[in-house]
Amino acid sequence: MSLSVGIVGLPNVGKSTLFTALTKNEVLIANYPFATIDPSVGVVAVPDHRLSTLAAISGSKEIIPAVVEFVDIAGLVKGASAGEGLGNKFLANIRETNMIAEVVRIFEDEDVHHVAGGIDPLADIEVINLELILADAETVAKRKANVEREVKRGDKEAAIEFDALTRLLPHLEGGQLANRFTFTEKEEALMKGLHLLTMKPFLYICNKKHGGFNLDEQNDERWQELLHFFETTGSHYVVVDAGMEHELRDLGDDEKLEFRREYGAQGSGIEELIRACYRLLGLISYFTTGEKETRAWTVPFGSTGPKAAAAIHTDFEKKYIRAQVVTFKDLVEAGSMAKARDLGKLRTEGKDYVVVDGDVIEFMV
Repeated sequence: MSLSVGIVGLPNVGKSTLFTALTKNEVLIANYPFATIDPSVGVVAVPDHRLSTLAAISGSKEIIPAVVEFVDIAGLVKGASAGEGLGNKFLANIRETNMIAEVVRIFEDEDVHHVAGGIDPLADIEVINLELILADAETVAKRKANVEREVKRGDKEAAIEFDALTRLLPHLEGGQLANRFTFTEKEEALMKGLHLLTMKPFLYICNKKHGGFNLDEQNDERWQELLHFFETTGSHYVVVDAGMEHELRDLGDDEKLEFRREYGAQGSGIEELIRACYRLLGLISYFTTGEKETRAWTVPFGSTGPKAAAAIHTDFEKKYIRAQVVTFKDLVEAGSMAKARDLGKLRTEGKDYVVVDGDVIEFMV
């Protein structure tokens, strides 16, 4: 299942530095706007300690984690929705992603120029979101004009869509994201065809700098305003030191842990970021395990057994008969699949079974 997260933000907020830390792939990093002209793409493993535990139980030769694709997209500037800077390219690239990871800078550094001339993360968010909203408002207005003709011809489905578009347009024009608008189930299905930018899930990444003047550490008024925005809008956010994670990207896990302790960091902001994206995309992992490999498979939350089996091969969904399922916790406590079976922890599930995150499954097809 292909899943992509678009990393967006104003120029010089740390997008490319973060991307390199995430993917360990070198991309152009420069202290000037538009250093990233074409999007760089990297596939990132979802951190999951359960994989190594299962591999040890099964004696697996290989571990294959779940993955998420990250796309480093060119910096946006005010007026992007009207084609300013690299606006048209920016909007086209982000439209192809599944969610938006919006980087905002929460550190001051005179040596790293900010396009607005000063550090104000909430103002940065307002600039970026407004450009996305304006682009969506234009899309909705055009679609509304087209649908209106279909309504006049008596198309009932078009009438439902027209009503939704009529209500959505002033919502967008009022500066609100489309993902904060309430649709009926039918309306939401119709809206998917528009590929609205602000219908996507948003994750805000607060980028700090080790040893610098960080707004969160100083409990600065600008940080309080940002927190208020997150709380009142129900937004999700993580705090990451992209520069530090970039420096540590090539070290082993033990060395990274030692350096983070030295820096006074509580943990890996990168790992938290990846997990947060996985959750916001509405994804869970189930596992298959054996001597050959232990593998995490990605499926949407609420997937039934046949839908989950399709992640392995599309034919598995059609040929699905039943599945042998044990929870990760029960398998670890038992110590082996055979012992789990003896303890009655390995159960048979049919086509209606809804897969739970952490299930260890063997499909019968």
